[in-house]
Amino acid sequence: MDINTIINNIFSYASILLAVMAALVFATNIIVEVFKNAVPKLPTNYLTIIVSVAVTLLALFIVAAVLKISVMWYYAVGAVILGIFVAYAAMFGFDKFKEAWEKLKAYKVK
Repeated sequence: MDINTIINNIFSYASILLAVMAALVFATNIIVEVFKNAVPKLPTNYLTIIVSVAVTLLALFIVAAVLKISVMWYYAVGAVILGIFVAYAAMFGFDKFKEAWEKLKAYKVK
């Protein structure tokens, strides 16, 4: 394998991973918004972590069933770690995006 093929594979897998993460963050945000009033004593950040890890593990099991592959223990550990990243993006990503959008709207071209 030459270096161009390796780089193309890395970018291909990275783009797929980013798309999957975006979908998981979106699903986590929707589920948390629906359920955060149902469990008012649980802080929203904890609920986000629980939901994101559960959604990520569910996605792993769905993909494994569709592709007919067996789930190894390290797939589950990787999914939990990815779920924590998804939780971080779901908790802080939207706030940072909203903040940047407000700054962009406030900026006036002279």
